Amino acid sequence: MPDQNGGTSGGLFGGVFARGGAIIDDTAWLQAMLDAEAGLARALERAGLAPPGTGAAVTRAARAADFDIAELGELSALTGNPVPGLARALTRAVGGQEGRAVHRGATSQDILDTAAMLLARTAIDAARADLLAAAAAAAELAREHQSTLMIGRTLLQQAVPVTFGVVAAGWLAGLDAAIEGLTWVRNTRLAAELGGAAGTLASLGADGVRVKALLAEELRLADPPLPWHSERLRIIDVGMAMARATAALSKIARDVTLLAQTEVAEAAEGAGARAGNAAGAPRRGGPSAMPNKGNPVAAVAILGCARQVPGLLATLVASAEQEHQRAAGAWHAEWQPFGQLLQVASSAASWGSELLGGLEIDTGKMGANLAAAGGLPLAERVTALLRNALGGPEAHDLVATAVAKAATSGVPLRDILLANPDLEDKLAKAGITQADIDAALDPAGYLGASGDFIAAALAAHERQAAADAGP
Repeated sequence: MPDQNGGTSGGLFGGVFARGGAIIDDTAWLQAMLDAEAGLARALERAGLAPPGTGAAVTRAARAADFDIAELGELSALTGNPVPGLARALTRAVGGQEGRAVHRGATSQDILDTAAMLLARTAIDAARADLLAAAAAAAELAREHQSTLMIGRTLLQQAVPVTFGVVAAGWLAGLDAAIEGLTWVRNTRLAAELGGAAGTLASLGADGVRVKALLAEELRLADPPLPWHSERLRIIDVGMAMARATAALSKIARDVTLLAQTEVAEAAEGAGARAGNAAGAPRRGGPSAMPNKGNPVAAVAILGCARQVPGLLATLVASAEQEHQRAAGAWHAEWQPFGQLLQVASSAASWGSELLGGLEIDTGKMGANLAAAGGLPLAERVTALLRNALGGPEAHDLVATAVAKAATSGVPLRDILLANPDLEDKLAKAGITQADIDAALDPAGYLGASGDFIAAALAAHERQAAADAGP
């Protein structure tokens, strides 16, 4: 359950890795399996294969709180999965002739696979809502900071000037792509599973196809053309969509951790998140030993979630090699990593919404860090200015020498260039003035298509938002 601070009570690490609107734990799995069984009972009743009232009776009994998870776990050792024990317990709980309809026509994999799809829908819906909020926050940052100058960094070294607006626009594009992928999976790849022992629904005879369709309708899942017991691309598609979401979030989180470094200090998580709720309350970002620190907890948590995803996804992909009509081991290997991937991905999305919704940008520090570079990030532009007067090789070598002197002496590049008598004479002959040098060293004039890129990202975001909103 969510606590008052937006975390969860889902175990020792729940506040970090089981956060947001989707808690995929044993109870969630149990309830999803019970929902699948109840949906099947309702479908059987609608098909005329179970007495009137059967669906309602099974649905009433299908409450996870009324079942012993530990006992079901022990029973699973007898059959290799928890469904047979659950079906027996549910049959006893329903009782009477209605109880005879429990699990009719189904095999264990039908119930677990359908439960997995129900959990996937819950997790995708929660993650998607948080990603939409994060994307809206990123769009606002892109709009607000279209002209906020900062140093661009490549390979962790200073490069050329950019704006924070174009940085936020890049974040936005990644989030929008992740949302698009989740929406596609949500709308097209979540399907009910009902195939019986070997995927033919033989035990239901001529009624099997209709019951499968009714089950899908009852659970609001797609009705696939045929059972997918050993065709696992739906599982991989869910995992991949969630992995793409965590990838987009991890890029943002890594940028924030770098921008929040003490020596950089261009961004920080919101002050409200860092402060304690009351006197003596734990302080967000406060480590156990250093009261001076304010760690970027949300960004770090996102990265902690995201680092787990590749291994979990790899297990799902490796498990797709399944023999014949039902796999021996590969299907079983999916259960835990699938649930864990849903959990950490939705948790990362929750953290991402909080991170971007409260991100503080220090525009003054961005400007100061750019100015402290002493014009070196504009060396490329100065070289282009001098190329016409000196020729390409000479211009490159001269500016490279000036850059080296500026870097070692701490003297701005402008002063090094203008103190060179040989260059002064050549510039005069070429009609290049001191004002031209100053203009070449103005970072605001060397932003290329940044404004166009921001506008394009925002326009794409607005189109996607309009499409999501529908008519």
